[in-house]
Amino acid sequence: MFARSTALAGMILAAWLPAASADPVTLTDIAGREVTLDGPAQRIILGEGRQIYLLGVLEREAPFGHVVGWREDLLQADPETYAAYAEKFPELRDLPTFGGFKDGTFDVEQAAALRPDLILMNLEAKAATEDAGYDDKLAGLGIPIVYVDFREDPTAHSIQSMRIMGQVTGQEDRAEEYIAFVEAQMARVTDKIGEGIDRPTVFVDRAGGYSDDCCMSFGAGNFGQYVEIAGGANIAADIIPGTFGTLNPEQIIAANPDQVIVTGGQWEAYVPGGAWVGVGPGSDLEAARVKLEALTHRTAMTGIEAVKTGQFHAIWHQFYDNPYYFVAVQQLAKWLHPDLFADLDPEATLRELHERFLPVDYRPGYWVSLND
Repeated sequence: MFARSTALAGMILAAWLPAASADPVTLTDIAGREVTLDGPAQRIILGEGRQIYLLGVLEREAPFGHVVGWREDLLQADPETYAAYAEKFPELRDLPTFGGFKDGTFDVEQAAALRPDLILMNLEAKAATEDAGYDDKLAGLGIPIVYVDFREDPTAHSIQSMRIMGQVTGQEDRAEEYIAFVEAQMARVTDKIGEGIDRPTVFVDRAGGYSDDCCMSFGAGNFGQYVEIAGGANIAADIIPGTFGTLNPEQIIAANPDQVIVTGGQWEAYVPGGAWVGVGPGSDLEAARVKLEALTHRTAMTGIEAVKTGQFHAIWHQFYDNPYYFVAVQQLAKWLHPDLFADLDPEATLRELHERFLPVDYRPGYWVSLND
């Protein structure tokens, strides 16, 4: 009996200690900071729950196997994905949850008690992290921060971020396999977009219907850049100086966009019964279409070409904040240049992404259009 207890205690102790043979891992994160870990991370805190989008690719069999805590945003921002992961990996329901660095609700003592090897943070939170002194406090506890980015500049940073995550988790080969897939799928669009292409004008209605205010949009970055890559002309590119901003109704009417693309999601937790368009995995597209049509009656849409021709679309908002952005680029290209991309099937691309890389099954519902 004593021998069995001693053996069990040894196994538990070994599970909590880093492997003696692990070599140190030194990487440069998205913020340009050099970070050294004792070895591939065994205990990770996710500074944003939606970072599971990338861990799901790298740790397909057990995406939460090395996660000891996470920010509680996935359930509110993307409840359908949360439900899909929770069904397959119910242990996620028991993970400790944290507040955010940006809103000052992160608990350093709670994090330290979990003995993480690192905290994974999004680049956008860096300024708030430093202003609040979180970086110094965590450094004093020997807990490094590693910054990644899929939101501020996804087309420039997503591949680099995936490589960083490959280093962090010891899954470099898996990361490179995924990157090759992304680059091949992006090339299916970029190889056909020439310099002299006729570019339809596009207004991207960021989270249209989420509030009564109109209208949030994207400047030259994120979905605004997706539009340009897909062969469109983003009407907000020269108006909004950064990635995120707002246009007033008069600016939209004056620009008279050929197409409107609304980003939407299942946001009942944020705005119960709101006018947002519910698209995303497993969504009811008939219900989404009804809500999309209702958005054409706002003042900002008065008399514009996109409403007259039915070139009014909705697409999953979370494509702005995950490494699957290339699927959105394909779908935008399909809407903007249907003849040029007649043989492109973004839904097949998304299905292949799930089958090859993701731990949850594919469910349609990511986009809808009034001209379907």
